[in-house]
Amino acid sequence: MNAPARNRVTPLGEIEAMALRGAFTGNRGRLHRGREVVRFHAGDLWIICALQFNGRWNEQWLPHRFTWLYFHDEAVALAAGHRPCGECRHAAYTAYRDAWTSAVSAGVRPSARDMNRRLHAERLYRGTHRRRFHAERWANLPDGTFVLDDGTPHLVKGRTLVPWSQTGYGTPRRRPVRGEATLITPPASVAVLRAGYPVVIDQTVPQERS
Repeated sequence: MNAPARNRVTPLGEIEAMALRGAFTGNRGRLHRGREVVRFHAGDLWIICALQFNGRWNEQWLPHRFTWLYFHDEAVALAAGHRPCGECRHAAYTAYRDAWTSAVSAGVRPSARDMNRRLHAERLYRGTHRRRFHAERWANLPDGTFVLDDGTPHLVKGRTLVPWSQTGYGTPRRRPVRGEATLITPPASVAVLRAGYPVVIDQTVPQERS
């Protein structure tokens, strides 16, 4: 069995080699040389794509083409700083943009470039590849948000926090109700989630007990 390629993305945006399968693909430009990833990104266009679209087959590692990346689920992809593609995921892109219009840009419909620039400024410190984190009150976090807790990415789901690792989601625990969380998901995408964007979360996430 071949070893996993280094083309899977963590909630922190890092590109790793792991066996965990991806429910979505996407890219952030041309990052590879041969079969090796040599760049972290190649611009501010970071998108989430469908695994299949109009019968197209996405060949990996083509020279002079963008690098296909893979995400465990859409919540992971949003946490990493990506947004839905306007072509292969047009309905999701429209829903994301509409939620952005009401929750982020005060009723003004953003262009794709507007969203790209805002997300890029929120996910990385300017001029670096160093990840930015943001503070938000626990009570304000919608489902689908990722936070950094005890040094580990956790998914917010209902009243619980679900840890994420390179093998998938772990055992949930009760999330705090007071104080501030350390956001991994960029604040604009958190606002989109809060406005009702229907993020896709892996169905294997343990259900909250009543």
